[in-house]
Amino acid sequence: MKRIQFEQLVIHDFEEKAFHLPIHSHTYYELVYIRKGNGIHLLNKTQHPYQKGDLFIISPGDEHYFEINQSTHFTFIKFTDAYFSGHKIYYEADAFISLTPESIMRNKSLKEVKLKMDEPCTSILKNTIENIVAYNCRKDIARSSLMFYQILSIFGLIKEAAANLNIRIDNGQPEKEELISYIHHHICEPSLIQIKSIAAHFAISPTYFSDYFKNKFEVGYRKYLNDYRISIIEKRLFIPSISLSQIANEFGFTDESHLNKFFKTHKGIGPKAYRNKIMN
Repeated sequence: MKRIQFEQLVIHDFEEKAFHLPIHSHTYYELVYIRKGNGIHLLNKTQHPYQKGDLFIISPGDEHYFEINQSTHFTFIKFTDAYFSGHKIYYEADAFISLTPESIMRNKSLKEVKLKMDEPCTSILKNTIENIVAYNCRKDIARSSLMFYQILSIFGLIKEAAANLNIRIDNGQPEKEELISYIHHHICEPSLIQIKSIAAHFAISPTYFSDYFKNKFEVGYRKYLNDYRISIIEKRLFIPSISLSQIANEFGFTDESHLNKFFKTHKGIGPKAYRNKIMN
């Protein structure tokens, strides 16, 4: 089920005991604030327990649904691409020029965790939501600069929450050269190039890292890692003075048998036989 909205900005503030929609996606963006109640928010097949004060971000293509445990008071702030593009004059000089609200809303990492805010941010968010709901009685709110700045301030709070969670939202996943340099430098340190470690180093969600790498390099991370490791091992095998046990130890294999299995899997021949072949 996909919902369509034509108005640039719509504010819905309501309370209910059972969510009125099935699981759905839409063509617009949503900021969802929980004013009271609790339950489960299903977002892109991830379950997030929710409670009073929580904020969720949803962009076109996301699928979500609320399982309400306790009667919940929601505030939905819904806007289209045209809303922020129509107000660029108000924030062109701001840091958002290279980090648009839309790009923040589409950030996958921010949907894999629940945004956590502490004081005074939680109070500021609560007050901002109340201001938005109160001003919603005016006509043509989509053209109001006052309403716009209230909504824009929420993105400042989201940026701060992301920083506290060590999530990069600066379009900024690392440059290709930076990432490859790190991998090559640590190729002999297996623990540092595990997905959880390299993702943490570059502040990328571990569950998103593989997709990010493949999009950047058009090859899977594991394949790139294994192909590069094999290429370095091949160079070591050209040097007769370096034993197989030394190579196994250098690359973090448990023993020669482990090295032999890895090399044979990728080259179809064991390292000893490969060395004999290139030396003859």
